[in-house]
Amino acid sequence: MAVTQENAAANGRRRLSPQEIADILRDRIRTGGLRTGERLPTQAELASEFGVERGTVRQALRSLQADGLLSNVSKGSPPRIAPRTPAGTGPQPTPVGLAPRLTEAFAAPHVRIDAACLTAETLMLALGEPVRLIHEGSLRPRSVDVRILLPSRDIDLAFPVPVDRGEENHAPVHRRWLAQRNAQGQVLQHNLVSLRSSHGIDVRVSFRALPFTPPVKLYLLNDAEALFAYYRLTRREEETDGGTLELYDALGPTSLLFSFARAAGERDAAFVDESRKWFDALWDTITTDLTLA
Repeated sequence: MAVTQENAAANGRRRLSPQEIADILRDRIRTGGLRTGERLPTQAELASEFGVERGTVRQALRSLQADGLLSNVSKGSPPRIAPRTPAGTGPQPTPVGLAPRLTEAFAAPHVRIDAACLTAETLMLALGEPVRLIHEGSLRPRSVDVRILLPSRDIDLAFPVPVDRGEENHAPVHRRWLAQRNAQGQVLQHNLVSLRSSHGIDVRVSFRALPFTPPVKLYLLNDAEALFAYYRLTRREEETDGGTLELYDALGPTSLLFSFARAAGERDAAFVDESRKWFDALWDTITTDLTLA
């Protein structure tokens, strides 16, 4: 078998990890190198191509299966590439659903992303894939404009909060949330703004502070799609310097993300439009400038 650029590293000094193999196969699926309904090569063939053990290939395939990219997974034959879930159907956990939608949004020449959320953690992580593809050369947007609404540091959050609402418990929980909000936002901003110098992309990242705790998360992609999820609250424990605290907190990553695409019809288009009006009204009225520090 000819050695391609993708698998050259496997035949050199370093072997690919399961995640790296999964990423290569995921990119082949995304770009059409592997088409819907087509069978994957056998595990033995993939192991030979990438120069790894079959166990490493199995781990990579499990990752693709968990992402919903493979169907007919069985021990008897190689799995097939699963049909792509149409926009507007098949809600998925936020980290699973957001990353591929962002990657598709970044294929546009002028990217516009608006988000309202409790912290920027999920968005920060999901942006890693389109940023990686920009560095790789697969995506080449000319401009990227990102606006993010996050709760103000000066409000009493609805969540996360200690079950015992005493001030001695509230303060460390609020400090921890604030540190996470600021750190995640700063990483997101740095990763995007660095594209100015590395690729000449016109990048703008702006934050404004909400005077309330958002009970939902919303992502607007290029005015073409709105992704919406409810925060699910749970009771959990957290270790602090003063001991173990019981909290009411949101399960952001497990929140189901619903997609409404303008191209899916009148109903979805109306949801996108109303979400845009809601976001713009907040941005222009009751929110305030937010500096992450």
